[in-house]
Amino acid sequence: MNVLVIGANGQIGQHVISKLKISEKHNPIAMVRKKDQQLKFEKEGVQTVLVDLEGSIDHIVEAAKETDAIVFTAGSGGHTGADKTMMIDLDGAIKSMKAAKRAGVKRFIIVSAIGIHKWHENNHPGWMDRTPYYSAAKYYADLWLENSGLDYTIIRPGGLVNEQGTGKIQLGNDLEMASIPREDVATTIVAALEHDNTIGKAFDLTTGQTQIEEGIKSL
Repeated sequence: MNVLVIGANGQIGQHVISKLKISEKHNPIAMVRKKDQQLKFEKEGVQTVLVDLEGSIDHIVEAAKETDAIVFTAGSGGHTGADKTMMIDLDGAIKSMKAAKRAGVKRFIIVSAIGIHKWHENNHPGWMDRTPYYSAAKYYADLWLENSGLDYTIIRPGGLVNEQGTGKIQLGNDLEMASIPREDVATTIVAALEHDNTIGKAFDLTTGQTQIEEGIKSL
C-alpha cells in the first residue's frame, strides 16, 4: 500500500515511516509542514509532501491522491494551548478524514489516547480533567471518524515513552493507564494496516504479554 503518514515528523510518525520503509509491502509518504522536515525525509529516500494541517483541505486532498491508506499521528504537542490543540488534534484530524473521502481513500488509522471514549462518563480517568481541551479534541475526532463511513481503526495508547519497543502489548476497551513505547505503537499501526479485522475497531493499547501480531489478529 501507499500510506500517507500525517504527522510524519512526530515521534510516533517517524517510527511508522521507518517501519513502513523497511517493509516490502508498503510505500510510506511523509506529510510534513516544514521545508527542513521535507528535506530530511527526502534525504532518507522517503517520498514527502509539504502540507500544513491548518491550511487548505484541498492541499490534503492532493497529498492523499494515489494513496491506499492514511495514518493520522499528528498532534499539537504537550506544550501548546487549547487553540492549537483544537486546530490540529480536532480540526486537522477532521479535515484529513474529509480529504480522505474526497480523494477516495477508504482506510484511515488514527492515534488517539487511552480511555478517551469515556470522556463523557462520570468515571472517566482523572488525567483527562487536567487537559480537558485535549480530551475533548481526541473524543470528538474519534467520534467523527466512527461516523465518517471510512474503514477506520482507532488506536488509543497509554502513556507514551521513548524506550525500545518490547514487541508485546495488551489491548482492550477498558485498560488501566499504563505506558507503552512509541515504537510499539508504530508496530501496532503497521500490523493494523495489514489485517482487515481491525477495520471498524477501536481499542486501548499498553505494554503487555501478547505479541503484537497475535494481539491484532485476536481483535
